Formats: sequence, structure tokens, C-alpha cells
Amino acid sequence: MRFTVAFFLLLAGFVTISAQNEQAPILEKDIVYKDWTLKSIRDGKDINLRDLTKGKKLVAVVYWAPWCHNWQHDAPMLQKLYAKYKDQGFEIVGVGEYGTIDAMKTSLDTFQITFPTVYESQSTADIQKTLHYGYRQATGDRRKWGSPYYVFLTPDRLLKGDRLTEKTDIINGEMIESEGEQMIRMKLKLPPLETKLTSLNQKDNEVCDPAKPAELKKP
Repeated sequence: MRFTVAFFLLLAGFVTISAQNEQAPILEKDIVYKDWTLKSIRDGKDINLRDLTKGKKLVAVVYWAPWCHNWQHDAPMLQKLYAKYKDQGFEIVGVGEYGTIDAMKTSLDTFQITFPTVYESQSTADIQKTLHYGYRQATGDRRKWGSPYYVFLTPDRLLKGDRLTEKTDIINGEMIESEGEQMIRMKLKLPPLETKLTSLNQKDNEVCDPAKPAELKKP
């Protein structure tokens, strides 16, 4: 009996930890990703995605919610990669979701984010109304909130017109830093780094829940 109880407690703990880990690999998926023009979080001006891709070699569109633990894990990593590779043809644009503009601004300030950021929605009630939700469903992301969620665009391969892609690389979760940086370097035609890929189980984050926002801490 003691063995049985201990086994189930161990199993329950494993399931909980696994559920909290939202790191995911980069995968190529069929996705009809469309051009957009959205308002800047910082100043309210229009930002067009296709315009952002001009002169770039790789653009990462990352969807995020300001209260999400998993976004807060990726944010400083993304800023580091952006600072390292922005002058070599890499661009990041963040799309804020499911939070107020003030909360988004606070998150950007906390993590000292300097890449362009826009917003699509401002309420958790919009969860099934956003393009973000539709794209996640199309690429098999079954998380409740889907923060963060990545779509990678290669500018010299974009389609003409409203449709930018019909197939591209995505991440249904947090970025594995070493894998992400290797892809960035490959797209920028830089030598690969001699590093081992980060384990999917390197750390545990709580599952995103707007009712239980994480405490924002400066990196």
C-alpha cells in the first residue's frame, strides 16, 4: 500500500511539473499567416508587418500576455538575442494579447524591451476572438492561452499580397534558447555555435493564468 501511494504521489508530481513546462521545438507547419497593421503599445502609431520585414533576413513574431509566467521567462532572452543580431538582419516584433495597454507597457519597461511591440487584444474575454487564437489552433497549439507563441518569417520567401506565408517555422510555446539562436544564425548565414541544445526539462514555470499573475522582476 505504501509503495502504491508513493508511486501515485510521484506520478502526480511528474505530471504537474510536465504541465508547467511549455518549452517547445521549432517546427515547420502549414499556416496561412497574413499581413497586419496594428497599433504600437508605446505610442499608438500604426506598425505594418510587411514594412518591418523590409531589409531583414529573419523576422520573429512573438505573441505574449503581460501576466504570463512563460512570456516573462522568454522576454529577457529575446531582448538579448535582439541586441546581439539586430544589426545583422534579425528583427523581432511582439504582439501583446489579453492584457491592458498599461500592463503591457509595464512588462516592456521591466524587461527593457527595445524591439517593436504592438497589441491585438486588451482583455482575457477576447481569447477565442483573436487571430492569434486561430493561428495556434492551425498549428496544433492546445495550450489555453498560448503565451508565448512564435511565427518566423523569412522576408525573401514571403508571398505577395495579403498572405505572407502558407508554410513556415513556428514555436507552440517557449523558445529553447540554443535552438532558437542556432536558427537565427543559420538564417543570417553566420557560423553555427558549438553548443548543446538546451533540455526541454531545464526549468519549470507555472502555467499561464491571468488570475495568478507572476511577480514581475527585472532580469
